[in-house]
Amino acid sequence: MYQRTVTVGSPRGLHARPASLFVQAATRQPVKVTIARDGGEPVDARSMLSVLALAAQHGDSVVLTAIGDGGREAVEELATLLSQDLDASG
Repeated sequence: MYQRTVTVGSPRGLHARPASLFVQAATRQPVKVTIARDGGEPVDARSMLSVLALAAQHGDSVVLTAIGDGGREAVEELATLLSQDLDASG
C-alpha cells in the first residue's frame, strides 16, 4: 500500500472541472486509487460523484491511497495533478 497526503491547489477546490480532470487521470491508472479528506472515509478516485461529494476546498488536505504494482507511481502522478491549479490548465 502506498499513501500520500496532498493539498488541493485549485483556488475553487475540486468543483466540476478540476474533479473531472482528476477522475480522468485516476481512470488511466493501472491500479485503483482512493481519495479521502483528511480523517474521512476513502472513495474511489475514478468516481466523479464520489470525488465531488468530498467537497474538497482549496488548501484542504486529501489522502490518496493505492495498493498493488504501480501504486506509488499512480499516487504520485495524481498528487502532482491535485496540487496544481487545475482551473488554469487547458
